[in-house]
Amino acid sequence: MSAHALDRDLEDLATSARAALVREIDTSGAWAGDPVWREVFAAVPRHLFVPYYYVGAVGGYERRWGQSPDPAARERWVRGAYDDTPLATRLRDGELLSSSSQPSLMAMMLVALEVAEGDRVLEIGAGTGYNAALLARRLGDDDLVTTIDLEPEITESARRHLAAAGYRPAVVTGDGARGVPQRAPFDRIIATCTLSSIPRAWLAQCRPDARILTPLATGLVSLAVRDAEHAEGRFLHTPAYFVPLRGGSRSEPELPHVAGLPRRAREHELFRFLLALTRGSLDPQEAYTLWEHEGQPQRERYGITVRGEHEWAWLDDPEGPYAWPLPG
Repeated sequence: MSAHALDRDLEDLATSARAALVREIDTSGAWAGDPVWREVFAAVPRHLFVPYYYVGAVGGYERRWGQSPDPAARERWVRGAYDDTPLATRLRDGELLSSSSQPSLMAMMLVALEVAEGDRVLEIGAGTGYNAALLARRLGDDDLVTTIDLEPEITESARRHLAAAGYRPAVVTGDGARGVPQRAPFDRIIATCTLSSIPRAWLAQCRPDARILTPLATGLVSLAVRDAEHAEGRFLHTPAYFVPLRGGSRSEPELPHVAGLPRRAREHELFRFLLALTRGSLDPQEAYTLWEHEGQPQRERYGITVRGEHEWAWLDDPEGPYAWPLPG
């Protein structure tokens, strides 16, 4: 079989695998609130953004590569690129530095971002470039999309992937916590890395009535921006685990030790969310008492407020009895 015919077969496989992924996300209901995203995911080829990636294997990771000399390996690469799973794309000494997020989670986040025609969008965490391509496709104007990452090798590869897929949004190398003031103001900011607090620079670069969607603790918070000094919003229902934002002094401390608490609490995903959200403010026993007293609250009952120099998490009411300062 000629190389040309093999390439055509791989492209056919990619097309059918992408259609299967779209059907799978459809079934999950991720874009029920904005079905236009279905056509976007059907059009943007994810495999062009992951020319290689790593999957867990005995003793570490297996590297899958689109240029492998083995036809069966190339087929595994294409099929894996369209699995509804996150893909590890960059490792250093066994530590995950960058990944392509789970497509159904990306779809849910993009729907929650509530973009409209003409919106200027800033993405924090360029990753492979795939998310920026989805945004560029949806908005129909590459110049409306800006994506930033601290690592030059990540932005360089994201730029290559985007160009290969036919998209040219602004790709910036820099500290995402500082935003991209030269491309502001923004109508939407979406982060694909987790934070411990909301950078004030983001609010300053937003238009009034903008929206910020970002991972925080082990959830996703959607903030309505009133002005450069004030934003507020609640968490979405879904858990979310992302690589921490790198740059400045923003590191994610370890969760506190929970020895002595009941096992059902220690292992309960919602309790661990509360621990992550209140670290430095509540010790594990206090968090457990609150969690039980309030009926093991779901994520949607929690929220974040940024007002002037103050920033806090809360349960049910921003001015209520349960509020915890976030690190500045």
